Amino acid sequence: MKHVTPLALAVTAAIACGNTQAAGFADDATASLQLRNFYFNRDFRDPGAQSKAEEWAQGFIFKAESGYTPGALGFGVDVYAGLGLKLDSDDERAGSGLLANSYGDEGKDSYSEATAALKARLSNTVLKVGGLMPKLPVVSSGDSRLLPQSFTGASLSMNEIENLDVQAGQLREVNYRNSSNREDIRATVGGASDRFNYLGGSYAFNSKNTTIGLWRAELQDVYNQNLINLIHTQPVGDWKLGVNLAWFDSSDDGNQPIDIDHQLTSLTLSAATGPHTFRLGYQDSDGDTAFPYLAETDPYIVNYVQILDFTRADEQSWQARYDINFASLGVPGLSAFARYVSGDNFQVAGNDGSEWERDIDVSYTVQSGTFKNLAVRWRNAMVRSDATRDIDENRLILSYSIALK
Repeated sequence: MKHVTPLALAVTAAIACGNTQAAGFADDATASLQLRNFYFNRDFRDPGAQSKAEEWAQGFIFKAESGYTPGALGFGVDVYAGLGLKLDSDDERAGSGLLANSYGDEGKDSYSEATAALKARLSNTVLKVGGLMPKLPVVSSGDSRLLPQSFTGASLSMNEIENLDVQAGQLREVNYRNSSNREDIRATVGGASDRFNYLGGSYAFNSKNTTIGLWRAELQDVYNQNLINLIHTQPVGDWKLGVNLAWFDSSDDGNQPIDIDHQLTSLTLSAATGPHTFRLGYQDSDGDTAFPYLAETDPYIVNYVQILDFTRADEQSWQARYDINFASLGVPGLSAFARYVSGDNFQVAGNDGSEWERDIDVSYTVQSGTFKNLAVRWRNAMVRSDATRDIDENRLILSYSIALK
């Protein structure tokens, strides 16, 4: 069987659905182009083999979603294409994750990717087959560099019962954030596989102030994972209080060189009033290995932050975070947060280890005028750890979204 490229799939899908000449297919469609300019500087704080990773790149992210053809069973298509251009790099500074390269080889000047998903809707159930960017507690595609991570597979979303959201799917391949290739799906602990299966969902009650979620995931021949999640919000006067509790139970699934037996507890407490939000987080990574999740995805845990994830074997960590939205203070579009995470109770070469990370994040989006919707974001982080090199990091991201439809 000949290999079908993602771009060919996108064109074929668009033609097939376009030939239905259905008003809903076009009238309900959306399309956008995001321009993302990204400067990345990671200083390793010592003159080792690589003293820093520093690169500058320009990304173009195109996304289009059709509506559905009319009738009880409607069809549509979603399309994604991305292009990354090198603006500045060097063999001695490569490997930031922005570009298709690594330390010692700054790589080519550009890389690209494209994919599409055919979709069908019956009542409130939607099936998608093709390119996917899932945002679920057991798999959330990463978007922390120049281009987003995407998967190839199938997903089924069912919302037939009020307040009940059920999700199922199988992912077969992954396109990592700085690659044009599709390959097997890697785990952060263990090996890789060409099948990631998931089933689960959430139910909201108590006037939707309380949500409980149950999930099951399997990276075939690598690990199994169960998740129980409880979310609750409670208005108290001018305050809005919240709690998010997630408990993961992970086990080995296959003949891996590492025996995975791990439980992780993630707890977030929040209190918000006016422009201010205060958060406290606790995370307990209990096991002989680190917490397993899909590489380059965003795990549903409180202390997965800008650089570290605080999931080493037996690591316990705490977080304090403060957010402020300046809109009510007369500067709409400006927001910022600061957080500090400290972890300990893990072993490094037979000795007790500890680490911490401090992050500052400032974002501003122009609200009107010629440059309306231009967003600027500065992300600064500092890491000191017994288990890895010390890091000082700055990321400067300029993005501009153009609505094409």
